Amino acid sequence: MTKPLKLVAASDPFGALLAVADALAGKTALFVSAPETNGLMPEVHGLPETVDNSVAFIVETSGSTGTPKRVELSAEAALASAHASAARLGGEGQWLLALPINYIAGLNVLIRSAVAETQPVMMNTSVSFTAEAFVRHASMLQAEKKFTALVPTQLARLSVAAEHDESVLQALRSFEAILVGGQATSPLLLQKLREQDVNVVETYGSAETFGGVVYDGKALDDVTVTIDSDSRIEISSATLANEFLSAGKVVMSDLGEFIDGRLRVLGRADRVFISGAIKVSLDRVEAVARDVGGVVEVAATAIEDDEWGQRVAILYLGSPEVADEIAQRLAAELGPAAKPLRIVRADRVPKLSSGKHDLRAINQLFEKDKSGD
Repeated sequence: MTKPLKLVAASDPFGALLAVADALAGKTALFVSAPETNGLMPEVHGLPETVDNSVAFIVETSGSTGTPKRVELSAEAALASAHASAARLGGEGQWLLALPINYIAGLNVLIRSAVAETQPVMMNTSVSFTAEAFVRHASMLQAEKKFTALVPTQLARLSVAAEHDESVLQALRSFEAILVGGQATSPLLLQKLREQDVNVVETYGSAETFGGVVYDGKALDDVTVTIDSDSRIEISSATLANEFLSAGKVVMSDLGEFIDGRLRVLGRADRVFISGAIKVSLDRVEAVARDVGGVVEVAATAIEDDEWGQRVAILYLGSPEVADEIAQRLAAELGPAAKPLRIVRADRVPKLSSGKHDLRAINQLFEKDKSGD
């Protein structure tokens, strides 16, 4: 048995919300494309007109380190994800949409709104995220329990704005929980906001697990997280994408460990490289550099080096005076192999439409810069 696959552009969140309800009811399946351009749907290749009845959603991964792929997910997985999240967060509520809906985190906001039968407040995710817009849209939420999902860059911007604008801090405090994920979040940022009575919940998951299934290091109900012999994170859950159901688990691209019963994500396995016979995690490099005062945003990559094989290169937004401190902090906390060979201050860090760093573009920036030397 098959059913139609409906295509909705990310610039039409209201249309997508209606399509989500149909997908959960088994009437159609849904694929959310990139936003429309000049009123025209983007080119979408390789999608069928109909799909198997087991498919409710087809979601494209972010492709931060390579070519995006499409993941097929069932309505049962969507409901399991929504119910497990609500159980951990203390109940259902109203959501603020602040992320693109053509990726799993934004789509989940629509799904959880549909399950809760609440109308989400929708920010325009096709324009740059600002604290002013966040405060304005947060004020439109009417339910007793209010939720939103952000990426670390958005959260960091709001934290900086809150230092000078009390309305931003009050808006952050108004949420029952603010989920943050997609990439590593600065521990100092999390600590700072929590000390300001902002309930930030750090999540871990992927499109293959229907979004976050680990909250603040603890697996959601009916989710099992283990570490394999290669230190990779394995997840078993009712939320898994269809392709992993027969195996009963998905092996993630990330390395992890358990500390006091909580999962600690060490970084992507493909973001760990050897420099002078020493392993260096670029995710750890970014986390340490991000905590240097004056750094607004940072991205790390590995570049070729004749002596060490590969070395760290840093691209950052922030004060020009802190470049030396970044290098010193990395060497002190992570060892000499993590000290950057190059540090470049920029006006922006290349990003994908999901809000994640475009790691390929960042690496190409250093390659292009090197070829021009």
